[in-house]
This record gives sequence, structure tokens and C-alpha cells, in this order.
Amino acid sequence: MAAPVRFSVNGHPVSLAAAPEQLLIWALRGDLGLTGTKYGCGAGTCGACTVLIDGHAARACLTRLGDVAGREVLTIEGVARGGTLDPLQEAFMEHGALQCGFCTPGMILTAKALLATTPHPSREAIVAAMEHQLCRCGAQQRILAAIEAVAAGGQASHG
Repeated sequence: MAAPVRFSVNGHPVSLAAAPEQLLIWALRGDLGLTGTKYGCGAGTCGACTVLIDGHAARACLTRLGDVAGREVLTIEGVARGGTLDPLQEAFMEHGALQCGFCTPGMILTAKALLATTPHPSREAIVAAMEHQLCRCGAQQRILAAIEAVAAGGQASHG
């Protein structure tokens, strides 16, 4: 039997008796029922599975469960606090940046990581940060506008 892997998800302690080689995406989706983290390409290139690990954007489809032992994982389910949407979530709605919604969790979490380190990024910095987050619906311009609105409005993305 595998030794428990202990970490925190969305501010709650978790202990999973799973192989440390198991991919984080399957632990989140299967073991914890957090299906907001999407499985896209399985190769880390599309960004649909992006989560924050200790505040840094990471691909859950490439991250082994053992790599998050003792760390904090934030998924899209943990972004809203106390029933209040994060400013990024609000901006995505206001700017029509949701489209089909499949890429949205990864987009929002990548933008949160950017805004945590650079609260008022230039458009070029936003484009660079979001470059490897793919949206097949073509909502990229609305996604950029939503992130720019949060950055320009001084609405700090909480968390």
C-alpha cells in the first residue's frame, strides 16, 4: 500500500493513499472530485489543466502527486471566496471571455499567478504570460481584455 501523500487543496488539508507517481490531475478529478481542472492534451501544451502550486502556475497533467507533498494546490473551485467571485472571474463574465468554458479554469489560474507577481502588467506581459494557454473558441482577445481590466482597475485578484 502506498504511503499517504499529504498536501493542501484550496486551503483544506488532504491525505491521499496513492502512488506518488500518480498524476495530480487524476487525483484532483478522480480522488477529490474537483473536476474544474480539465484534461486537454495530456502533454502540458494546452494549459487546460493549469492549477497553482504554492502560487505558481503548473500543469496538473505533468505534475506527479508526490511533487505536491506538503504544498498548497489551488484549483478553480478554490478561487471564489465566501460566495464572492474573484475579480478575474467577474471580468471574464463581463468581457464574454468564457465562450465554451473548457479553457477558462486554466486561463484564470494562469492570470492569477501573473497578477500576483505583476499587479499591473503591460498588454505585452499579459500576452506573454497567456501565450501557452490555448482557447479553441477564439476568445483570446476577450480573455486579454478581461485580464487587462482587472490589472488596470486595481482589483487585486484575491487568494
